[in-house]
Amino acid sequence: MLITGFAAGMFATNCYVVAPEAGASAVIIDPGQDAAPSVRSVVAEHGLVPVAVLLTHGHLDHTWNAFEVCEEFDIPAYIHAADRGMLTDPASGIGPAMSAMIGGMTFREPATVIEFVDRQPVTVAGIEFEVDLAPGHTRGSVLLTTDVPTDDGPVPVCFSGDVLFAGSIGRTDLPGGNHQQLLDSIAERLLTRPDSTQVLPGHGTQTSVGAERASNPFLVGLPGVDPAAAAGRRKGRNGL
Repeated sequence: MLITGFAAGMFATNCYVVAPEAGASAVIIDPGQDAAPSVRSVVAEHGLVPVAVLLTHGHLDHTWNAFEVCEEFDIPAYIHAADRGMLTDPASGIGPAMSAMIGGMTFREPATVIEFVDRQPVTVAGIEFEVDLAPGHTRGSVLLTTDVPTDDGPVPVCFSGDVLFAGSIGRTDLPGGNHQQLLDSIAERLLTRPDSTQVLPGHGTQTSVGAERASNPFLVGLPGVDPAAAAGRRKGRNGL
């Protein structure tokens, strides 16, 4: 499987391009601010045919170029219904203090939008993604998980958006955020997975469920988390 990622925009949001192999159909995950040129480069480099945009949640730093990418390749966008309104009204998700950065800009919803449903898998580009609603950062945050074949058997890879980062978790001080709900989502939808599950977050570096279970200081007190993680230094939270 081909998974390529790059950081885009002022918040260095990770955009991922995922395909079964070079020369195949592909999905674009979270094309944020200024992501479109790099998407075009990756698509051209690997001979890919984009067939969908998948959005882990509705915050602007993850959706900024969704309309542009969908329009250019004539493809649909997937997002959970609870976050769909942010596609046309991004200020509703970032609050008045941060809305000044978009001024009078107009944002449009892609021509075709398909709504994720919790626990209802979607198959796009020949890849099946499990969909797990994981509210707390936003009401409609989802985890998108697929199995990547390796010589040692399939390895689950989870695109976590801003639910979980390496050494941190998503912020919960914006509209729709809820700290306890986020911790509950992580406990129920991520920490129940095998330690080998690879986590590709919306910001920062790749990690794994096992690494975060052992050392993420924000998760102390959750089931199955090493109490020694409390000794770790809390890192700053990322993105919107």
